[in-house]
Amino acid sequence: MLLQASIDWNLRVHILDPDPEAPCRHLATQFAVGSLLDYDTVYRFGQSVDVLTIEIEKVNVEALEALEREGKKVYPQPAVIRTIQDKRLQKAFYRQHGLPTADFILTDNRADVAGYADFLPAFHKLGRDGYDGRGVQRIASAADLHKAFDAPGVLEKAVDFEKELAVIIARNANGEMQTFPTVEMVFHPELNLVEYLFAPAEITAEVNEQAQQIARQTAEAFGIVGLLAVELFLDKDGKVLINEVAPRPHNSGHHTIRANVTSQFEQHWRAILNLPLGDTDFYQPSAMLNLLGEDGFTGPARYEGLETLLGMSGVFPFFYGKAITKPFRKMGHVTVMDTDMDRLREKVAVVRDSIRVIA
Repeated sequence: MLLQASIDWNLRVHILDPDPEAPCRHLATQFAVGSLLDYDTVYRFGQSVDVLTIEIEKVNVEALEALEREGKKVYPQPAVIRTIQDKRLQKAFYRQHGLPTADFILTDNRADVAGYADFLPAFHKLGRDGYDGRGVQRIASAADLHKAFDAPGVLEKAVDFEKELAVIIARNANGEMQTFPTVEMVFHPELNLVEYLFAPAEITAEVNEQAQQIARQTAEAFGIVGLLAVELFLDKDGKVLINEVAPRPHNSGHHTIRANVTSQFEQHWRAILNLPLGDTDFYQPSAMLNLLGEDGFTGPARYEGLETLLGMSGVFPFFYGKAITKPFRKMGHVTVMDTDMDRLREKVAVVRDSIRVIA
């Protein structure tokens, strides 16, 4: 989707990806296969481009730092990626900069977590390498302490929240910032990843201003160039807290391709190329549903119920070009739009019940 946004501007985009069958291989100006974690591979690749950016934080930061020292434009900056890569550093960053977040304790191993039974209920998160709900365990009581990770992590106090929100903000090298409207996310109860979202969020003006202001303060604190997705909790007392951030185009902004004047993908290009940031107003209220591989199916992907979606007004499916489906693998998303929120919710229910990704 980032590549599709680049085509309108005649950008020559080179891609490094570990998967020789990556969906982007046919769209890229140049496609190279290689490990994102190997210093030499990342360093050599970075020498061949004018501006270097990422679509996943799991990358060799030392290579990016070397490229930056040599004058390459690396956005988001390696220092930002290094902090966000490790949830321990990320949570400490919020505390150091006075950004509101749930109380937490840094832990070294499973035995360490066992010493904090009086802190429960909480979530234990791996410091590194958690992604899309992996690397997170709910520790509700002492009976669950065996679920804790036996590795460095962060024990984060469970928040009694009303809603989960997100704000995507862009910042360019001139310091210009632009936020997208706050969205409301609904997470899959077992998988701990976004199942669908509504945009804009149905929240009060006061809560919205809290969310928008926190996003601005967070981007400013990082000094990031590029996009920053700020995931938030709205607690039962009406206070907004940071959950986590991602320094890239994010699942909570996929709907912007159709629903907003400027998509998050175009906005990312604007930010890292230090161009004026685009208008983020929305055309209509919208929703986004993630298309996950159906449980029990592994093999060549088939999209059942597509005809129903294509027969509906204001419904736009997007497939990610992944040839093989697996249970709960992200295979695409559907954006749904309507001027009326009740009709929008009705459409979402129909879409959710109509399409399945099977093999």
